[in-house]
Amino acid sequence: MHIIRAMNRAKPLPEVCNLLALRQATRRLTQVYDHFLAPSGVRGTQFSILARLRRQGNVPIGEMAEAMVMDRTTLARNLKPLQRQRLVAIAAGADRRRREIRLTEKGLAAIEAALPLWRRAQQHFEAEYGQAEASRLRSMLRDVSLTEVAG
Repeated sequence: MHIIRAMNRAKPLPEVCNLLALRQATRRLTQVYDHFLAPSGVRGTQFSILARLRRQGNVPIGEMAEAMVMDRTTLARNLKPLQRQRLVAIAAGADRRRREIRLTEKGLAAIEAALPLWRRAQQHFEAEYGQAEASRLRSMLRDVSLTEVAG
């Protein structure tokens, strides 16, 4: 009985499982960014999509999914609320067989309003975690995201 209680109180050992450690850190950081972005009405995941569209312009859905390291179904699920809010539009591209995502004027206004809040979230994280450590972390995570999945 005491062992079960002790196991329930024991903290998970993220160093044992890379996936667990990364997902826990992602959830915590998402909470931080969502907190800072809340006044804009844009969530962290939505901000990432809108910011990429702002940088790149119209993007075919498949390219966006690949760039965001998401499958198309997950991206489509993330795009639905952005479409409902009219922040993005999806239409046929120059090649009518490909559908492209584009940032609307309302979406551009939303990302512009959210940008200062995102900067505050960045500053908060770097103040808490350390600027050099945050830079090193981004670099390592970028390397992880570029690693091919073994089959």
